[in-house]
This record gives sequence, structure tokens and C-alpha cells, in this order.
Amino acid sequence: MNASAGLIADKNAEDFYQDVLIGLQNADIPFLVGGAYAFICYTGITRPTKDLDIFIRRKDYDRLNAALADTRYKVDLTYPHWLAKIHFGDEFVDVIFNSGNGIAEVDDAWFERSHRAEVLGLQTCICPVEETIWSKAFIMERERYDGADIVHMLRACSGQIDWRHLLDRFGDHWRVLLIHLTAFGFVYPAERNLVPLWVMDELLDRLRTETHTPPPHGALCAGPLLSREQYLTDIRNWGYQDARVIPVGNMTPDETARWTDAIQQSKE
Repeated sequence: MNASAGLIADKNAEDFYQDVLIGLQNADIPFLVGGAYAFICYTGITRPTKDLDIFIRRKDYDRLNAALADTRYKVDLTYPHWLAKIHFGDEFVDVIFNSGNGIAEVDDAWFERSHRAEVLGLQTCICPVEETIWSKAFIMERERYDGADIVHMLRACSGQIDWRHLLDRFGDHWRVLLIHLTAFGFVYPAERNLVPLWVMDELLDRLRTETHTPPPHGALCAGPLLSREQYLTDIRNWGYQDARVIPVGNMTPDETARWTDAIQQSKE
């Protein structure tokens, strides 16, 4: 696998990304490369990118921060529940240890299932297919929807996917996986058999069983797991419980509030 440096046009940015990767390798800090660089390795699709995404375990953040403390780069724990950034002028590297909705935590399995690849001329590891699909599946904002990425990864990687592991990753959120697998069959009708029949049968059996089961009590909205903005009315005005928040989800009220406040900041 190889990720071309042609994804970015700015040589200064490329040098910055390479320097960060080398620094983390020299400090023996486990990390994975994701984003556009992993995507081209899996699909062959090249598209411009404004940054580099690296994935680490949350417990390794302090080590990363210490390793870069004496460099010209600034490390900022932007959103403590999921994201830090390494800054160099206007350029940055995203350091990801969870998803914005608190679901896709980077754990040991990410590293155990990763793949070797050449990124920016360096031998490193990229995020596994299953975890990439899992984390992308919940991104359904008005301004960003990663469904096409998932469809392209399913087409390119169906033969190497551990489908049982993928199902287990989604757990109780299996309907989200079914959404994307159904979309795959719509986009590529002649290749819908790339999704194993037993996977679709199992998910459709779950759907059939759930459809014929009385709905749970309580007003719960899982929409915020898909979009941090588009379901705020449900939470604020209609009395629905936010599925991101403990005990249903993995986030605290303070974490969701900070993530919501960032909506306006991203528009400024």
C-alpha cells in the first residue's frame, strides 16, 4: 500500500507532516494514519486534503505532547473527549482518539488490525478498514457526509473485511451499518453480492424482529450521534434525551455542550 505525497500541494505542509510522523516514530509512540492518506491506500482515490489525520490511544496523548514539547510545533487538546491538534503556522495535524460523538474510541484492536503502508515516503501503519468504516458511518452533517467514502471502501475492500468484527463494532447501532450496506447495493446494483448474504440476512432479521417488538419507553433521540447540529431542536425544544450523554452514550453534558459551542466557531 502506498499513499502519494501528491495529496497536498504545499511542500512546507508535507515537510511538517513528515517531521511529525518521524518524531512520533522516534519517540516510540504508537499511532495510525487515517483520513485521505488511508483512503487512497484502500480505494486508489486521490483527493486534496488540508491536513493529516493520525489516530492514537487517549492514554498516549501525554507522551505525544511531551515528545513534541521541545519542537517548534504547538499541541492543543482541542476537544478532550476526542481530538487534539498539532499546529505549525496555518498547518495542522489532527490527533484523534475517539469520534466526536464518543462512540468510536481508539483501542488496542485498531492497532492489532492495522495495515502497513508507505505514507509520505515513510513506512507506517494505517487505520484498519473496519474501524474506518465504523467511525465514518456516523458522519451525516449537512456540510459533510461520509457515505460515499464507505461505499467506495466496501467496493474496494469487501474481500478483506472481517464482517463479524464490523458487526460487533456497530453493536446496538447496527441500523447505521444497514443504512450504508443498503446504499451500497443501490450505488452498485451489479456488485451488491460483495456484501456477504449472511450479513444482510442477519441485519434484516434484526430489523424484522425489532419492527415486531414494542418500542422502548422514553423519548430518546439518537440523531445527535449522526449530526451534532441537526437534532438540537429535538433535545432543546422537544424534550428528547440526547443519546450521546451518559448513561445512554459515552459523553458528559459538558462534553456535548463544548462540542455544540464549536458549531458556531467552525462557521466564523
